[in-house]
Formats: sequence, C-alpha cells, structure tokens
Amino acid sequence: MNLLEVRNLAVAYGGIKAVRGISLEVKAGELVCLIGANGAGKTTTLKALCGLLPVAHGSVHYDGKPITSRPTHEIVRQGIALVPEGRGVFSRLTLAENLEMGAYARRDRAAIKRDMEQVYGLFPRLHERRAQQAGTLSGGEQQMLVMGRALMSRPRLLLLDEPSMGLAPLMVQKIFGTIHEISQQGVTILLVEQNAKLALEFSHRGYVMESGEIVLCDEAQALLTNPQVRQAYLGEGGV
Repeated sequence: MNLLEVRNLAVAYGGIKAVRGISLEVKAGELVCLIGANGAGKTTTLKALCGLLPVAHGSVHYDGKPITSRPTHEIVRQGIALVPEGRGVFSRLTLAENLEMGAYARRDRAAIKRDMEQVYGLFPRLHERRAQQAGTLSGGEQQMLVMGRALMSRPRLLLLDEPSMGLAPLMVQKIFGTIHEISQQGVTILLVEQNAKLALEFSHRGYVMESGEIVLCDEAQALLTNPQVRQAYLGEGGV
C-alpha cells in the first residue's frame, strides 16, 4: 500500500516552474531517495509535500487521504515530519527543550518521556549534551538533534532533506547508519540527498530529478549500475 502518493505535482516561484508535474509514490515501510543536482527541485518538492510551499496543481495523498495544500500543522498531526536542509535548531534552547518542541502537538506526557529516551538511545551523544544550548553543538550533533526532534512527533513518514550536508565523512556514516536503523524500526522515509551513491546504497528505490522533472525511477541497486546515473551523479566508474 502507498503511504504517500504524489500525482502531477507542480510548484512555481513567481512564474518560475520549480517542479514540473512530477509523480512519485512511497510504500509503507520503504526508504526511497530523491536524487539530482542542485536546483533540480528536490527541496521544493519536500516543502510542498508538507505544506510549506503552495501547490500550483496536482495532488498529494497520504495514507489514502488528500493533503494537498493542507496547513503544515495539520500535516504534522497526521504523521508527517520534515528534517529540513540546514538543520534549523532553536539555538538558545537546550538540547532537551529542542526535543520537547518536536512533541508540541502531543499531550501524552508519559509516552513523550519514553520517546525521548528512545531518541537518546539512537543518539547517545545527545543524552550526554542534553543540558547544552543547541547553538553550541557541532554540525553533526545538530543534525542528530533535528532528526531526534522530528521523531518526537511520532511520524509514520519522515522527510529528510540533505542530512549529510556539511558533515565530516565519519559523521555522515553515523547519520546514515541511524537513518537505516530508523527505517528498520518501521518508519517510512523519503530522503533527499546530494550524495547519490550513499543515498542509493541505503534505499530500497530511487527517483532521479532534473530541472523540476522526474527523469528516472527504479530499484536503488539498478540505479547504482545505470550508466546514465553513474556518469551524471556517481562520477566516472560510479564512485
């Protein structure tokens, strides 16, 4: 069953068509990546899915129900969470307070406390620094924090926008290991990632986006060996 179904979605900025009638689907439990060059429309797509940008035309269905152009707070309450590009921590709040902000729409205090402990289990470093102001964390720690904050809303669908951006290679591997663990726990994930090789290695399926359009879609392993993808996104020899 498709948890997310996008049909003929178009998004425009002041007359410029950033997304040009794309269609994609994500089945419950899948980890699907959306890859492409800068400016291809990947981030715009994620923002439109969660109501942060207006949709020019097309439809978005989540769990079989239309959510096209619904207010963002309603979309969050239905079980979709976005981890934005650039992280966006509340820098003057402590790490623990940032996590609590992820559960702002919830009232189940005991369950919130249990979920916070689960986040600390995924990211032990966050537990060590829970009393620190978020603005004092490293880039990698901030990425862990925004992922943890999104999980505090108990999403069924997690939208991840460029989680490896600006991180050292060892931290990138750690972040992607955690993304895999979150996926194994049953959270459905749509991942936008500049590092195409890494994204495809961790995903079940992938979509390739160019100039606001979907130009390829296939199983992730097939895309890894696709000559067009290897040349354009993986470098010579696919590395």
